[in-house]
Amino acid sequence: MIYALDTNIISYLLRGDKDVIQRWWQERTQGNESIISIIVYFEAKRGLLAANATTKLKAFERMIATLGVTALSIEDMDTASHIYVKLKKQGKPIEDADLLIAAQAITRGYTLVTNNVKHFQGIEGLAIENWKDI
Repeated sequence: MIYALDTNIISYLLRGDKDVIQRWWQERTQGNESIISIIVYFEAKRGLLAANATTKLKAFERMIATLGVTALSIEDMDTASHIYVKLKKQGKPIEDADLLIAAQAITRGYTLVTNNVKHFQGIEGLAIENWKDI
């Protein structure tokens, strides 16, 4: 299984949240992979730079060495476009960054790990887990 970690999960890992770290290591020891979208990379890095969090920035860079960072593809963008239209018609739009993260997970068959389940609940076909709410 491949897990796509959302930005808030990366934040929990960087803050040393024991529950999230334990689950991440558990999945790794079971042979499951964790990745982040290039969008999550951007969100996390910009936040760390803006906060001048140099220690956490170094930890993030070390973490990236163990995670895969996936670029967006045309297929991801096509999926995102369809999701956007569907959610807009339902009157439930979400932010573009979240839309792209979800689309990439759907297109590639990843399970999205987030503590912000509410943002993603209305997206059909998206597998979601919350490692913070264990």
